[in-house]
Amino acid sequence: MAAPDAAPPGAAAPTTLADDETALVRVQLRDEAQFRQLLAEGADIANRPRHRDGQLLADLVLTGRQLAALTAQGAVARQVVQRDGDAARHYAESVRAAQARGTAVAAVDTLHFLQAYWWTSGGRTFLQTQVATTAAEDPDVEITVNWRTADGTTGSFPLVRFSDAGEYQYHYAQPQRLPARPTQVTATSSLGGTARPTTPAKWPNATPPALPEGYQSDFVDAYVTPVDVQARIKRLARQYRSLVDVIDLPNRTQGYRRTAAGYLGDPTSAAVVVESVKFGDQNMNGVQVRTVDPGRADRPLSASYRDRVLTISLATDAAGKTVSTTDEVAALVSARFPQRFSAFVENGSAGLPMPVAGPVRLDDGLQGAEVPKKPWTVQALRIGVHRDGSRIGVLAYSQEHAREWATPLVTLEFAERLLANAGTDPATRELLEAVDVFVVPTVNPDGANYSFHDANFQRKNLVNHCTGAQRDPVNRNSWGVDVNRNYTVGSLFDGYAGASTNCLSGTYAGTGELSEPESRNVVDLAKAHPNIRFAMNVHSYGGYFMWPPGAYQAQGRIPLPRPSIDESKMFLDSARRIVSAIASHRGTVTWPSQTGPVADVLYSAAGNSADQLYYELGIFAWDFEVGNDIWNEQTGEWEAVGFQPPFAEAHAESQEYASGLVELLRVARDYAAEQEEDRRRAS
Repeated sequence: MAAPDAAPPGAAAPTTLADDETALVRVQLRDEAQFRQLLAEGADIANRPRHRDGQLLADLVLTGRQLAALTAQGAVARQVVQRDGDAARHYAESVRAAQARGTAVAAVDTLHFLQAYWWTSGGRTFLQTQVATTAAEDPDVEITVNWRTADGTTGSFPLVRFSDAGEYQYHYAQPQRLPARPTQVTATSSLGGTARPTTPAKWPNATPPALPEGYQSDFVDAYVTPVDVQARIKRLARQYRSLVDVIDLPNRTQGYRRTAAGYLGDPTSAAVVVESVKFGDQNMNGVQVRTVDPGRADRPLSASYRDRVLTISLATDAAGKTVSTTDEVAALVSARFPQRFSAFVENGSAGLPMPVAGPVRLDDGLQGAEVPKKPWTVQALRIGVHRDGSRIGVLAYSQEHAREWATPLVTLEFAERLLANAGTDPATRELLEAVDVFVVPTVNPDGANYSFHDANFQRKNLVNHCTGAQRDPVNRNSWGVDVNRNYTVGSLFDGYAGASTNCLSGTYAGTGELSEPESRNVVDLAKAHPNIRFAMNVHSYGGYFMWPPGAYQAQGRIPLPRPSIDESKMFLDSARRIVSAIASHRGTVTWPSQTGPVADVLYSAAGNSADQLYYELGIFAWDFEVGNDIWNEQTGEWEAVGFQPPFAEAHAESQEYASGLVELLRVARDYAAEQEEDRRRAS
């Protein structure tokens, strides 16, 4: 609709716009040609231009910079019809006018607080809220939260819309720094909706028991590689013989090994990738490959392998010129020596003449010289006074993802605390009398070794299921299977979202469910010890505390079945206790918005281990994401810590989350006692 005339053409020019300000402006154009140019450029023209007293006027939505450019071309600004903030002001004025007339203005939407929590950390107070609107299909709804403290101080902050898999969930904001404890929050929307005033609840509102004088902690002083973990397990088993068993898990991993490969030729012009069938450490590192000109006319393409040198003699024509292509060379190598070599054309080299090249030495590319080159036996510590299945079991496992270096620090610190304090602290001894504890510090040792020695961002294991050109060594840091996408419940193979069939993807699910020894080890350990009723999978980073469901089908965002009301309460009540125990170390508080089912507070993770343990085996299974964001008082921002933070931060994470694992044992002990009391009453 065209804006009404508001000033005669000859009126004084209005206030100019700031460069980045957007407004609706009535502009006197130089001539028709200038208007046609605007039309061709796709200018935001609000109405049909009009002529008045020989002048051409047009209403345009433009920025201050665009207005300045038009003015330089001879146009004149006549009127700012509407500025950016005028609409909200006009709406508010209309509401006030209606209220003054005694006329009720019906809101288009209704708002409801899903969360309103406050907490203190480091002497500072924070507030976090989630609000849902009934106008779920309107992507432009804006929601503002207003807060008030006991002394009457007020403030507000905007929320942002959160949708997942195309489905609206709620509006939220990161935790807001407040001057004091909030006593009331309200919410309003741009459609006129309001939420009833709410008193924020304290989070997590639980208190762990005080530690006794002389309680021992702080058993980690550096990052630990899988080799270090193996040595630590051996030492603990020797040091605490009466409290520890070491379990060798049944599925040995591939080990820190890869096939040897090299480029025969130049990848920038023409090359073939030659790869050993066996691993590089199996006498294939250092094997040489070359192409040669036979020096005679009409020779066929041929190959020979002698003294660890693969020689490909290129075919020649009647003039003695080599005529073999990259495709022919690759096919010959794979067909002639199928037990020793495979070959494929480097991406971009298909059909090109094969050059005389080499010799090139094949190599597996692995840099960790001190890492054993053999299949790896993953080990678990079993800790407790009664390690016979007669007590409720708790499983803590970590480093499914190789790059998460802080996570084995958490589980090792946890194990060391239990063992060191068992002889001096009655509460710890009582826990080890009541609970059978299983600890797997490194689920994915091969990937972890690769992360420490070769590529620190390695997430997956080292098994390479890629085929063809995806095996090009340029992709070596993208090979492997995401162990936490390789389980059977809610998997990619069952149609759930959050994993990939692309072998180079960070969430590659493997060739099928439980295709990897690392995932089979977790399942087999839990099945072999049916007394395990609680489990914690320790990941990093981000500061999450989660439980099932962890996956949904993307179409319609249909999650795995929700836990029952009673089990949901169990998950949340236990989370409050454990989050409180984590906070007892340095005040780190896991946000309420990041506490809940994986699929709700993080994303869909098809085929993850917590879903496997919960749905298949009936285990209360949680996930930590250690490494909470840290509040920067100077910038007023939350800052991330990363997968491999400076060790001082990783050390702090190990201490606080180990406290959380100790509280998990108390949760399991109390649950077992309640179950026993229920059985006693029923008998």
